[in-house]
Amino acid sequence: MLLKDKTILIMGIRNKWSIAYGIAKSAYDNGAKLIFTYMGEENKEKIEELISDFKGSKAYVLDGASEDELVQKVFIQIKEENGKIDGLVHAIAHANTEDLHQDFIYTSKEGYSHALDVSAYSFVLAARMAKEVDLLNENASLVTLTYHGSTKVLDGYNVMGAAKAALEASVRYLAENLGKEGKRVNAISAGPIKTLSAKGIKDFSSILTVVEEKSPLHRNVTTTQVGNVATFLLSEMSDAVTGQVIYADSGYNIMGV
Repeated sequence: MLLKDKTILIMGIRNKWSIAYGIAKSAYDNGAKLIFTYMGEENKEKIEELISDFKGSKAYVLDGASEDELVQKVFIQIKEENGKIDGLVHAIAHANTEDLHQDFIYTSKEGYSHALDVSAYSFVLAARMAKEVDLLNENASLVTLTYHGSTKVLDGYNVMGAAKAALEASVRYLAENLGKEGKRVNAISAGPIKTLSAKGIKDFSSILTVVEEKSPLHRNVTTTQVGNVATFLLSEMSDAVTGQVIYADSGYNIMGV
């Protein structure tokens, strides 16, 4: 088992259809002890039921993943109650609905700031706070989630494309910073998956159809497949890999048409 005796923190668990859940399942099946953060105290009962699939796991509410003091407080609590962690998975992103449904040029200042704050800065903050409170074990691995819309124009992705581009640049700079301590930082660019977040993207079903038709493997990806890539990146099997965007999209990103 690739993650035996490893403790992995997964930020942003929501439901069984999320990529975060797919990562959690793969990590758990590979021997990891899991810790989660989620948004909304009112969701406590639902989240506890969700993570009951992973025996021994714990969940902590974090209502502001881009708020310095809140992240620091939760990370200190996690360390005090669980010790240091070996891996951190960042599965947090959000943009205002109107900024996904109208042309990108009409993105408001508030909407632009919000998307980058929640979707990109929150990962930088998580990395910094984990370092500052000494939460990360030696050779820890940090993983975040991005999408093809960071480098290509995809109808309806709009400001999230800008946010994911910032996130990917942040991965490279964080990899250099934390690499001095032997810690690694990578991103997974997953193919389109029917998650709750995907519902906000206009004509999302057509994107699934195109990937199935055009990708080299002629199929869409699953949360299980993306989870297995994350497990690899969290494990010592990938200890020479950092600062990378790893595509798990059936090869769609290499196609020219």
